[in-house]
This record gives sequence, structure tokens and C-alpha cells, in this order.
Amino acid sequence: MKYVDEYRDPQAARDLIEQIHRLSDSMDRHFKFMEVCGGHTHTIYRHGLERLMPEQVEFVHGPGCPVCVIPRGRVDDAIWLAHQPGVIFTTFGDMMRVPGTKKQSLLGGGADGTDTRFVYSPLDAVKIARDNPESTVVFFAIGFETTAPATAAAITVADRLGLTNFFVFCNHVLINPPVAAILSVANVQLDALIGPGHVATVVGSRHFDFVPRDFHIPIVMTGFEPLDILASVTMLLRQYSEGRCEVENQYARVVRPEGNAEALRLLSDVFTVKSTFEWRGLGSIPDSGYAIAEKYQRFDAELHFDVPGIVVPDHPACQCGLVLTGQLKPWECKVFGTGCTPQNPIGTCMVSPEGACAAYYNFGRLP
Repeated sequence: MKYVDEYRDPQAARDLIEQIHRLSDSMDRHFKFMEVCGGHTHTIYRHGLERLMPEQVEFVHGPGCPVCVIPRGRVDDAIWLAHQPGVIFTTFGDMMRVPGTKKQSLLGGGADGTDTRFVYSPLDAVKIARDNPESTVVFFAIGFETTAPATAAAITVADRLGLTNFFVFCNHVLINPPVAAILSVANVQLDALIGPGHVATVVGSRHFDFVPRDFHIPIVMTGFEPLDILASVTMLLRQYSEGRCEVENQYARVVRPEGNAEALRLLSDVFTVKSTFEWRGLGSIPDSGYAIAEKYQRFDAELHFDVPGIVVPDHPACQCGLVLTGQLKPWECKVFGTGCTPQNPIGTCMVSPEGACAAYYNFGRLP
């Protein structure tokens, strides 16, 4: 299905909304569509798309925000690394605001004796290591298969430069295991997935064949403009109307069935799959995280340092885990907007702009 190239065309939006209402009215049932990616959640709330849906169509928020899924123990480990002597600790801006167990975060600004810097790319951290040979530079790597190739590239560059003071605290995760875990939860009844377009640019749309095959619901790879999401909802409803259940690709201008061959080659060269990884709200999931492969293990911060490997439960008042698994709406959390705000977050869902709680807090109250 093709739509206009101008992804903010009001008439195209009206046409798609009309199709959505017509298709939903033709079927006597309620639909729960989970947008897997936090970027989709942000777009939905920012543009008020949930208000344009018929009563039969409900958006449910998923685990695709890379900041949100990092458990508190891994944040505590990162803070521990930042406090080691001679360390320059680097990460993306959002991760600097995520609170650990003691309400600390990486956003010390030097006041706590650390040298923590936010970077736009892992290659920025490599440059810092090259320019500061007397220091030990650690990059806090997070994200799904979308950002993992950039970390892999940084490791290969550090290898070519012969750097001995650059290390990666690897927290890259894989998208399929948590999706399968959520779809296996008995009390999470979903009718379709709005597929993670950014991840699919790397792994390809075929990577998600398991969704209709194993769980018998459709999935549409989706872009991030408002019209992209409206188009994907239309496509999902049309699958139900026509009795189909398959993977479709609305984001064909970027996503290919086979994915990005060079990015996949980098991932297989630099990383290996961990036997298990802990997720916020989902616990430990087998084969769901990346570790640095043996040939590059000299860059692994967890091998260079005696990292504590802290495992701690979520804050007792925080219900991020239920939001991430589609069991709770952001505003239903007992501390939403009171004890937990973007300025003073308790949970990760309120930190990143892609987090469901932050997106609703910032945009959900618009009339």
C-alpha cells in the first residue's frame, strides 16, 4: 500500500482516518494495537492520534524505548563505573538522567567528583579516548539493533587505532525476545503490533515473521510521521477485514525485507548473544542481549573492571514495568505527574521523550 510522499498532508490524514473508522465500524470488535517502539508512542501523543481513533481502536505501549528497558541495577553499575579513578564516563543524554537505587544519576556535572560527558555518537567517545590517553574512557552503550551497529563500528575504529584506554559497558538488547515474552503473557491480549521501523531498517521486515507464525497476529513495519502510523493502523484493520495475518511493510522507503547487510555483518563480527539479560518489567529474558565477542573483549568494561553486577528491584512506587508490557496506561500509575515527573523522574518511562509516561505528561493533556 502506497501513500503520498508528503507525510504531513492534512487531506491524506483525513482520508486515512475515514478509512480507519469505516473499517472498524465494519467489524464488531475491539482492537488493541501495541506500538512496540517508543518513537511511535511519542508521535501518537504529540500529534493526538489516539484522540482520532474510533472507540474500537486502542493504542497500547510497548517495550521499544531503549532508555526505559534498562533496569536499575545496570544504572547503578554505570554510576559505579563513573566513580572509578581516572575514568571519563560517556553516554547519550537521556541516560544521564535515569535515577539509580539511591536516586543518584549520572548527571553530576563534576559536582560528585566524576567526569561524565554526554555524546551524540559512540565515535565521540573514541575521540575522547584518543585525545585523553592518560584517562580511561567508558562508553555506556544502550539500545536495540538500531544503535548497536554504531557501537560495533566504534569498537572496530578503536581497534584500528590501537587504543588501550577505550571500553564499552554493553547494554545493547534484541527486540524479538521481549516482544515474544509480552505476547506470551496471558493477561496481555493484543490484536496486532505496530512494528519498530528503526530496528527493521537494520534487521529487515522478515525478522518479524515469528509474530504471525507463532502468535497469530499481524504486524506492520511503520515509519514515524503521523501519516505513517495512521497508514499502519489502516493496514492492520484491512488485514482483519480481509482475514489475513502477516508481516507488512508500511516503511518501505527505508525498510527492506532482508535488512541492512553491512550493519548485520558488523553486529555478527563484534557481538555475541548473551545467555540472559535483565529487562525492566520483564525480568531476565534468555538470549535477549548483546555481549562483546571474544576477538574484541579487550574493550569490554565488565572484564576490565570488577563491575558489581547489581540486581535490584524497581522502586516500589514505580510501575514502569506494567506500562512497558502494555498492562497499564501511563496516567494509571499511582505516582504519575505527582511524585514522578520529567523534572524529577522515579522511573525510566518518565525520562526519555520516547518513554510513554513522558510522552503523555508532555502532550497527553492537550485539549
